[in-house]
Amino acid sequence: MLKLSIVVSLLLATPIFAGLQSGQTLPSIEISGESGGLVAGGAWKSQTLVNKVHVLFYVDPDEKESNLKLEEALSDAKFPRENYQSVAIINMAATWLPNFAIASSLESKQKKYPNTIYVKDLKKVLVSGWGMGDDSYNVLILSKQGKILFYKKGTLNQDEINLAIKLINENL
Repeated sequence: MLKLSIVVSLLLATPIFAGLQSGQTLPSIEISGESGGLVAGGAWKSQTLVNKVHVLFYVDPDEKESNLKLEEALSDAKFPRENYQSVAIINMAATWLPNFAIASSLESKQKKYPNTIYVKDLKKVLVSGWGMGDDSYNVLILSKQGKILFYKKGTLNQDEINLAIKLINENL
């Protein structure tokens, strides 16, 4: 039964946004200037999503607690930093919260979690450019070659969390 659940989860998690399928690469995107950028300063470019397995979170601040179990599982897995990177991109246009409050919170998080790259998306760049879910919590896992391994919009169930951890391990 568990095997069937994993297969069903895999089918449900296969990306179907922006015409891309599992195994394909995302179009190049840059978030900079009035559109946002790195919390630490400067532009963020999707071309950096190579040479390591990347887990990219694209999050509406109002949904930030939707995948705490996944975040905990990823933290507990203690993936080797030379082969793994997490990126949290905050869809700041998806909330009524003021940008200064979110930015302050992100600066604190960047200090607390220095191994995660934090990015502000002020203009829903990834919603329009990649078809990421708006007003949601998106999880995207990419191979070292930048190919899509997994995509899910919304809260991951335990089978999907297990699958995500398995995919990361297999691609490290």
